[in-house]
Amino acid sequence: MHPLSIHVPAAAGSTDIMAVANSPLVWACALGVFAVIFVQTFIYIKAARRTAPEIGMPAKELSGAFRAGAVASIGPSLAVVLVAIALLALFGTPAVLVRIGLIGSAATETASAGIAATSMGATLGGHDYTQQVFAVAFMAMSLSGGMWMLATLLLTPILKRGGKRLAQVSPAAMAIIPCAALLGAFSMLAIAEMPKSWVHLITLLVSAAVMTGCLLLAKKLHASWLKEWALGFAIIVALAVAFVAHTS
Repeated sequence: MHPLSIHVPAAAGSTDIMAVANSPLVWACALGVFAVIFVQTFIYIKAARRTAPEIGMPAKELSGAFRAGAVASIGPSLAVVLVAIALLALFGTPAVLVRIGLIGSAATETASAGIAATSMGATLGGHDYTQQVFAVAFMAMSLSGGMWMLATLLLTPILKRGGKRLAQVSPAAMAIIPCAALLGAFSMLAIAEMPKSWVHLITLLVSAAVMTGCLLLAKKLHASWLKEWALGFAIIVALAVAFVAHTS
């Protein structure tokens, strides 16, 4: 045997993915990630409450911002949950919770795992999807998500310095550019869904109509709570319409 060769035990060819995916070590790592998230959330909320009086922000507005953030997270969370349920059989609960639910995106993470499996001559969920293939796919997913975090860590200070310089040169441009970037990003996401089917188009139009109606009513009735719940209402109504349109 070559001195650099690796002896692979017979169990390494097993297709019992859940025996590895749901192992106590993987669960411990997943719970550790969630613990960090909870600690960060507590620190951010505490910092916001401490800073609010210094910038003249009333406690009522701060609470409204917290509620708006919670409501706005419902839609993305529902999408992640649906994708996670579909991927549980492939990656197990801990891996799905960490990779899909917390870091990165479902499409990117699944594509990374698929490429890794293909490089080993296997397919995700196929008869050749062994524990070794799962380990390599999970590692590829982890590296993919890790690069997201690393890029954010390195690029955020650079973009922050650029934003400060731009604000000094043209404060109006600094106020317009972030809004334009958000509108452009969400518009491209919406436009990309429209050609897929008539159900996608109807869902988009209904959600836009509900969102617009809620915002107009909130302005007319001076109901700030409606602004906070507008996104949630738009998502629920759009999902109901999509279900009816798809099944009809």
